[in-house]
Amino acid sequence: MIEIEYVEPIRCKTQINQIKFYLKNKNLRDYLLFVLGINSGLRISDLLLLTVADVKGKDRILLREKKTGKSKDFPLSDTCKKAIDEYLNTIQISDGCLFKSKKGNWPITRVQAYRIINSAAREIGINDAIGTHTLRKTFGYWAHKKGVDITKIQKLLNHSAPNVTLAYIGITKDELDDVYINLNL
Repeated sequence: MIEIEYVEPIRCKTQINQIKFYLKNKNLRDYLLFVLGINSGLRISDLLLLTVADVKGKDRILLREKKTGKSKDFPLSDTCKKAIDEYLNTIQISDGCLFKSKKGNWPITRVQAYRIINSAAREIGINDAIGTHTLRKTFGYWAHKKGVDITKIQKLLNHSAPNVTLAYIGITKDELDDVYINLNL
């Protein structure tokens, strides 16, 4: 059994690109899992339930979140659309699970998704705690780094308060203190 531990977002763009390169050359399904995960902020439980019909030829994903029961409707970025097209052009299924297990007509498990993400991270030299939740945290972290208001990220991740979101994406007190130190008006 895999022990659950607190995981971190991937804070280095080079490492994100290295994982994408590694996974793309290894398995397009796993590459798509990573790309959709870091670009959507979906929980792994929602990612794994996506079907081919949910994404094929679509500009948006519409789903009901498993954990919250809330509807989620969001546009797909060009990066996601390209990864979806590449994957769908290489597989022989036109419906059913998007992240189909090799062992049957159902999605890969959370444990298998963990193994995929963790193994890719280790392969490129990341030794931090990495897991499936890293994808969601990476989405929030990079949205914050790009200047998206924390209340918008809070809403996207369905968090109760901005401080929950800041802690969740790993924004530390030191990073917040840097604002005071470096502002120098």
